[in-house]
Amino acid sequence: MKVRVLVLNGPNLDRLGSREPSVYGTGTLGDIESGLSELARELDIEISFFQSSHEGALVDRIHRAVDEGVDGFLANLGAYTHTSIALRDAFLSAARPVVEVHITNIDNREPFRHKSYISDIAAGVLSGFGPYGYQLGLRGLVLKVRSAGSMGKREPFA
Repeated sequence: MKVRVLVLNGPNLDRLGSREPSVYGTGTLGDIESGLSELARELDIEISFFQSSHEGALVDRIHRAVDEGVDGFLANLGAYTHTSIALRDAFLSAARPVVEVHITNIDNREPFRHKSYISDIAAGVLSGFGPYGYQLGLRGLVLKVRSAGSMGKREPFA
């Protein structure tokens, strides 16, 4: 059975390419998704994508993904990383590994971006590698899921 991953992107990430290119670069979310789709074929996994600027829509998608049998999440929650207990609780209830991704190094930015409500429950965190962080995160997530499966049990968080 193939590993199934849901990639979640939060507010303003649909504006990549035009949003503050000096900070986020000129690549689009579509570019990131295309690269991840190519990597998913290489890794022989199923991947799907969801982006919303609405917190509740992201929570609902996490719940639905569990019902659909997702094995793990790759998530760039944007500003919700620093504000959303609801998304944290949704990941905890999902009991699936989540890898947190940020295009920029959030620890080199404004102080309010230094606190993540997800990091301490994440299997891994990538910050500051630009769009390539998604690729690194997907590779790590797939290794985590496959190694948990080979041990005969699912370990939701590292």
